[in-house]
Amino acid sequence: MSAAAFAKGLLDLEGDLTPILVSLVSKDSSMLDGLQDGTIEISEAKAQLHDIIISSKVANGGDPAGFPWMVDGADVSTNAAQLLTDLAELTKEITSQVKRLSDDENEEVATDSDSPNHPYDQAKALWRTEIDMDRIAAGLPCGSESFLLMFARWKKLERDLYNERKKRFDTTQIPDIYDSCKYDLLHNSHLNLNGLHDLFKVSQLLADGVIPNEYGINPKQKLKIGSKIARRLLGKILIDLHNTRREITEVAAESSTRHDPIVVSSTKRKERCYHDSVRNENFEGSSTDEKSVDLDSHKETKYCLDPKYANVLDPERRVRTRLYFTSESHIHSLMNVLRYCYLDESLNGEESLICKNASDHLFKTKELDYMSYIVLRMFENTEVPLEDPKRFRIEMTYSRGADISCLESATNTDYFLPDDHTMQIMEPEQLQEVGSYLTLDKFDKMTRPFAMPAEDFPPATPQCLAVRFCEDIESQGARRQH
Repeated sequence: MSAAAFAKGLLDLEGDLTPILVSLVSKDSSMLDGLQDGTIEISEAKAQLHDIIISSKVANGGDPAGFPWMVDGADVSTNAAQLLTDLAELTKEITSQVKRLSDDENEEVATDSDSPNHPYDQAKALWRTEIDMDRIAAGLPCGSESFLLMFARWKKLERDLYNERKKRFDTTQIPDIYDSCKYDLLHNSHLNLNGLHDLFKVSQLLADGVIPNEYGINPKQKLKIGSKIARRLLGKILIDLHNTRREITEVAAESSTRHDPIVVSSTKRKERCYHDSVRNENFEGSSTDEKSVDLDSHKETKYCLDPKYANVLDPERRVRTRLYFTSESHIHSLMNVLRYCYLDESLNGEESLICKNASDHLFKTKELDYMSYIVLRMFENTEVPLEDPKRFRIEMTYSRGADISCLESATNTDYFLPDDHTMQIMEPEQLQEVGSYLTLDKFDKMTRPFAMPAEDFPPATPQCLAVRFCEDIESQGARRQH
């Protein structure tokens, strides 16, 4: 439904979401199979990360030649063990406050149960698209969450973070506590929970070290895990890119048939050779019964705007757009493959797809938050011959998503953060140096060893807007979503 709502806004469509969901959105659960494929490696990374946090020592130490992200457990705070203890104490304080509020709520409900004029009907709050200001004015949690449900959410976090019997911390719960802090700071600041902002700051310091390292504590481990998780998604992206290039090449070749038949035959031969090489290649790490990339099996029907009704300067120009709505694990995994694919020995010392400045900024970014996204755009330079590798180039940008600076600067005296309970989305940033040129062939060479297509992709939708959507939602909307 989120993908359908996005498509509705993007295309300025009218009507209900259900028809848009049927016609534009294709849900492909197989895209998420990689999360299970990487279970063993992810468990190993989390175990290593736990030891680093408890010992508060970076495994390898040092800053190798200005590349701090190459260190095992990079971003983990040097006083992580003490922060973890503070996190447990502050979580208990928040839980106890919410429990008192839930006890008061239960007493009020019991007192007013026979009254025909109950001050608030929770059922009416379900699935609201606007903030219920009457509910907030009444001192109740935002949305449809009751105090009892809010208490259950925090009590579970408190219990899962620290096992009293075993006297052991579970560091995998740190991101969940951080998410709940962000959620309540944004939506429930009117409850004036003492210590919530302190808990947010402590959980943020810990989460900055945990979240990036959950998918590998060093670049090579991140690449291995990222490849296992995002193989199908990356494979579909490559199929989409090459389908578009092939279509454009065929159109250009047909238009120049009467001018230079030799160029035409050479272009078609090059495309055929590429398809044959991909079809016969077994991707590294894939099982013998898995299919290789078959670009010929993914040809699409051509659709264009009607020039009579298209209010654009060049209606004959076709633009292929693919939007994939996926889980946070796939966002991190795809980014890690783009960042570290050059480290694979099979690439023989190729330069990174991402420039040093962008790598520095990604290292400082720490978190890919709500509405984070990665954009791959392919451009055609019609001024160069079809045979020239520079005919098609790739431009990569990303956004970390929600701008949480309003939460970072907040104090316990703030009433709303902000008034409309929303956050701005960060502007996209370049992953390449300005003026640099990344050809499609280079991008394909660098990423194809880590990509694997789904065995049976569904056909493209008539509107040529293929949307993949899946959810990763827990704890009353407090989990990270993309």
